[in-house]
Amino acid sequence: PSASRRIGAPRISVAMSRSRASRRMTASCCQSFSPKIAASAPAWFRSLVTTWATPSKWPGRVTGLTDLLCGAARPGHFDGVAQVVTKLLNQAGADAAIFGEKDWQQLAVIRRLARDLDIATEILGAPILREADGLAMSSRNRYLDAAERAVAGRLNAILRDAAAAMTAGAEPAEPAAAAREAAATLLAAGFARVDYVEVRDGASLAPAGPRANAGDRIFAAAHLGRARLIDNMPVFGGAAP
Repeated sequence: PSASRRIGAPRISVAMSRSRASRRMTASCCQSFSPKIAASAPAWFRSLVTTWATPSKWPGRVTGLTDLLCGAARPGHFDGVAQVVTKLLNQAGADAAIFGEKDWQQLAVIRRLARDLDIATEILGAPILREADGLAMSSRNRYLDAAERAVAGRLNAILRDAAAAMTAGAEPAEPAAAAREAAATLLAAGFARVDYVEVRDGASLAPAGPRANAGDRIFAAAHLGRARLIDNMPVFGGAAP
């Protein structure tokens, strides 16, 4: 994640990442804020920022964002995200914070917590950066060997084909059927396991209806060798040209 704080001139940039890409991003900034773990979570720290996912526990006060997609296989993960990001936004006091759209579910959670907790920082999404074959850029890609890398680009292509099936012709495919077909195609392409392929509303992450609507996105997570790859795109506008 990154954030910027406009205080006249100069512009102060806030960034937290260990990737070389983020270091290049902040290289032209006047200042960089990268707090150490000890500063963000000192030994005396006892408070907790959490997310609610169970409707029966807090009726009418449920995010519904954290117990599905990546959250289904990683219970508690988004509580950690909420904790760290809330502290970062409060410490930085930034006007805006930018999070990559590849982790769309994380972006949705952060947007919700900022709204729920009255955090003034504007939460913005940064478009997914892709390799020439469509593979979303990620530090996880380094785990792919040459043969796996040749297959990895199929993830994006298969999602685009699914988007095309849901938007083409007089009788477009139902989202659930298109997602099932995409999952089967991923396995046939050489992916070892598919955690999910689902079509959901991009804002609420509610499941898509019998027909895809504007704002729906298709999400996928699949395993290839040592890497777990994720991707998503809008159904309308995500289809292959």
